[in-house]
Amino acid sequence: MEQLSRAELDELVAEATVDAYNESEQLTGLYTMIEDDLAMPFGTVVLGVEVTVWKVDLRDDGIVAICERGRDRQAIKILDLPLPDPPPEGAQWIAAYRRWDGR
Repeated sequence: MEQLSRAELDELVAEATVDAYNESEQLTGLYTMIEDDLAMPFGTVVLGVEVTVWKVDLRDDGIVAICERGRDRQAIKILDLPLPDPPPEGAQWIAAYRRWDGR
């Protein structure tokens, strides 16, 4: 994925939050875009361990990736998740979420 400019990220944020009236609705809009457009499952490495990201979830503290390895499952904040190289399709929405989160 090519590095997006601030203007491009702002456009994605605007697209995801167009009908949102508050921060909670904005977060839900960004979650929806990530859930709809991020190609899953995909593999990545977390703390030196290979995991598979099967889905994303919206929690009180933000958007998380549900990572699995064997029978173990853990939620990791998606902004803390290292993405593989190349990143999965739709990863631009994670970048937009990062931009929104750092307002």
